[in-house]
Amino acid sequence: MRKWISFPQKEGEISRQAHADFPDRAIYEREAGRSGFFGPASHFHHQHAPTGWSEWEGELKPRAFDLNQLKGVDATSPWDVPDVLNNPHCKYRIWHCKNKMDDLVRNADGDELLFVHEGEAELFCDYGHMSIRRGDYVLIPRSTMWRLEPKQDDLTLLMIEATNDSYQLPEKGLVGNHAIFDAAMLDVPKIDDAFKAQYSEDVTHVQVKRHNQVSQITYPFNPLDAVGWHGDLTVVRINWRDIRPLMSHRYHLPPSAHTTFVASRFVICTFVPRPIESDPGALKVPFYHNNDDYDEVLFYHEGDFFSRDNIDRGMVTFHPAGFTHGPHPKAFQAGREYKKKFTDEVAVMLDTRDALTFSEDVLSVENPDYVYSWKAK
Repeated sequence: MRKWISFPQKEGEISRQAHADFPDRAIYEREAGRSGFFGPASHFHHQHAPTGWSEWEGELKPRAFDLNQLKGVDATSPWDVPDVLNNPHCKYRIWHCKNKMDDLVRNADGDELLFVHEGEAELFCDYGHMSIRRGDYVLIPRSTMWRLEPKQDDLTLLMIEATNDSYQLPEKGLVGNHAIFDAAMLDVPKIDDAFKAQYSEDVTHVQVKRHNQVSQITYPFNPLDAVGWHGDLTVVRINWRDIRPLMSHRYHLPPSAHTTFVASRFVICTFVPRPIESDPGALKVPFYHNNDDYDEVLFYHEGDFFSRDNIDRGMVTFHPAGFTHGPHPKAFQAGREYKKKFTDEVAVMLDTRDALTFSEDVLSVENPDYVYSWKAK
């Protein structure tokens, strides 16, 4: 058994409450914490922005990638889509699925989480049929057979694999099981007329991915032929519009308050529109933080990303552990002025306990100037 060293101390000019009521001479707060936002932490009050660097050398740096420009992601099988980021416990891909999938697929390496960035599709799987649309999360348990039929040619999916792992819901603690979203909001596939219409005796191929190698199984019929099922393991869907975020008008909540799905070595959080803190002393933008145990990846789905400057939908920012990051100067100043009362951003965050590596392909769509985007204009 282990236990964190814990004996809270105070030194110099401080605020008694984190993220609020800063000393007059130090408007910049920096949180240094462990275990994401769940472990011990200290809060520093600085006279200069912790992101006010003038030069940066070396590979450890904040990065931004425009996935809209990424080539080679059009495919009829998800197993043909290259990784954008990965580690031994997670794979992160962007997939433009323009045509009906010819074969069924099965991921024997782990659970798959799809986020529909653009378009609509019909999903057929072991459990039945389900229509999916923009803004949906679709959680597909390991080894489920499935395929997609896009309704148009603009279906774009963010795919996050929990390698050798499973997705579960976060423990919601004091706020109870029905906070953020009620599990009753989770939709499941149906054995409806659309599903029954695809029963057939036609030869069907199933592409099975295991250890990143694809095997093909051939059936002389369509194996999606279930007439019924019962149990508590299934494909589930929830749209970001059904997420009701935790809020505090007097305190800026950490990103962990917006956790949607949890794997053993990473979490998925969803930032959705909400009121901005109204208390005069409360911080109104994300606080500067180190988060030194996790790599942070943000996928920007839609809206005005209030803590960022010059970031558009379909882009990804990558902040590896090891340095302070936080709001851009314009966003920080806008928070102080409190002219905007409501956020309208939608973003998907991945926080991984293990360091992520990025593919060579994604370097071709990197903004090399992003590291200097915190410079005061």
